[in-house]
Amino acid sequence: MAESMSLWALVSNSSWMVLLVLLILVAASVTSWGMIIQRGLLIRSARNEMLTFEDRFWSGMDLIVLYREVQQNEHPNSGLEHIFKAGFSEFTRLRNQGTEDPDAVMEGAQRAMRVAISREQERLEMNLPFLATVGSTCPYLGLFGTVVGIMNSFRGLAMVQQPTLSSVAPGIAEALLTTAVGLVAAIPAVVAYNRYAAKVEALLANYETFADEFSSILHRKVYSKN
Repeated sequence: MAESMSLWALVSNSSWMVLLVLLILVAASVTSWGMIIQRGLLIRSARNEMLTFEDRFWSGMDLIVLYREVQQNEHPNSGLEHIFKAGFSEFTRLRNQGTEDPDAVMEGAQRAMRVAISREQERLEMNLPFLATVGSTCPYLGLFGTVVGIMNSFRGLAMVQQPTLSSVAPGIAEALLTTAVGLVAAIPAVVAYNRYAAKVEALLANYETFADEFSSILHRKVYSKN
């Protein structure tokens, strides 16, 4: 009885439908954990790079010198660098082209920064929808496996003349196993999604604030020479 109730025995004796559900849940859990680790490292790196660039930007360094440094040594996870580079590049290009309308210059620089922010948002939020999907669907998928397992257990019970608890217990345990695995897959995904979504929202808010502050600096520069 103890051997038949072991975890391996429950899995090996499961029906093909329950095994398929377990396989999908395990695959979803492994994939989500990979994404959780990858997203966590990316978001932490993006936040550290943001703080580092803010210190450089507000240190009083000349914007042209800072722009050249960013071009020569760009950090892939620094969203502020990408926004600064996009805005200042477009600002400089329009000024060098001889655009006389300050509003047109500012509009071009702000548009370039908005595009950069949108790209950063796509990069930061990548794979988060998958975590949300895992968190919302795996419990139901596990419940489906439980229903199938219980149905199979009662079908087998109908063929026994004198049913006992020992005859039905393995089937019920097999059925409940899919619910447990579904929760194990879903809970970390839900926690990670909520945590990362909040961090991404905070990063994007900082990006928007920086874009507004940088726009004010460019606004003073473009109108001071017109």
